[in-house]
Amino acid sequence: MTGWILLAIVVVIAFFAVTIYNRLVALRNRFKNAFAQIDVQLKRRYDLIPNLVEAAKGYLTHERQTLEAVIAARGAAVTAAQRAAAAPGEPSAMTGLAQAEGALGGALGRLLAVFENYPDLKANQNVLQVQEELTSTENKVAFARQGFNDSVMSYNTKRETFPDNIVAGLFGFKEAMLLEATESAEERKAPKVKF
Repeated sequence: MTGWILLAIVVVIAFFAVTIYNRLVALRNRFKNAFAQIDVQLKRRYDLIPNLVEAAKGYLTHERQTLEAVIAARGAAVTAAQRAAAAPGEPSAMTGLAQAEGALGGALGRLLAVFENYPDLKANQNVLQVQEELTSTENKVAFARQGFNDSVMSYNTKRETFPDNIVAGLFGFKEAMLLEATESAEERKAPKVKF
């Protein structure tokens, strides 16, 4: 009789451990999928930036340094996004992406500020269309980032609560990092697009 009771207890504990494990896997997959949504929007953003630079090149002959800074920041952001896509939630990848995105946002902000000095450029239909698409994409990135952070928070909360933390520790479920803005005031400013 005692053997059956012990067997029943082991089966119940195993059932709960499997259930917890499966929930953790589902939450981890959910935040990885949420990052994939960010990645899609970032790629769209990265594809729009060369179009904006190309449309502005003819007008901004004296602003070559600003254009080159945007191109360099875009390249760094693409590289950081690729690293983050390979390891969503991993602290160094998320920090690198946040810093690269902050630098890109700052460079774009400076470029768009330069546009104010060129009325013909501000009125150019190609530039206006790319700016509108860029603004729309910035909003989509913000929503995707919020969804990712919400998914990471759910995963981390589940991973840290008892008894889930025991199963998480046994099976190596590591903490995932939120995708946050960097600390620089300039990097925290969203690029302003004026029409």
